[in-house]
Amino acid sequence: MALKSFLSKTKTFRKLYFLRCRSSCTPSSSSNFTVKHEREKQRFTIKLEHDTSEQAVLYYEYTGNKKVNLLSTVVPTQFRGKGVGKRLAEAALDFVVEENLKADLSCWYIKQYVEENPLPNYKDHISN
Repeated sequence: MALKSFLSKTKTFRKLYFLRCRSSCTPSSSSNFTVKHEREKQRFTIKLEHDTSEQAVLYYEYTGNKKVNLLSTVVPTQFRGKGVGKRLAEAALDFVVEENLKADLSCWYIKQYVEENPLPNYKDHISN
């Protein structure tokens, strides 16, 4: 039991667990969406159709040193329930983990996503 506790705290173990769980838990429909991180605009976007400018967006802002607030997720009605919001949430939370940031969750959808996907990598970086 002590070994399991030790391993679960190591970055390598957590990263492997996180990747394995994400790849086995992600529905194939959501993997078709490519997320673009627009750092200068502090947002993540998914272009939803090739011929239009329609997109889904997750907005965030820096609120201090190594701290961000995940503000809002906007997905057009016809794309809801297809994994678009989930991909945006994953990308934003992966960014928080990779940059070793702390995140406040103002967005109800991201709060719900973290509750439904209580991965240690995410939980360790949530402030509220």
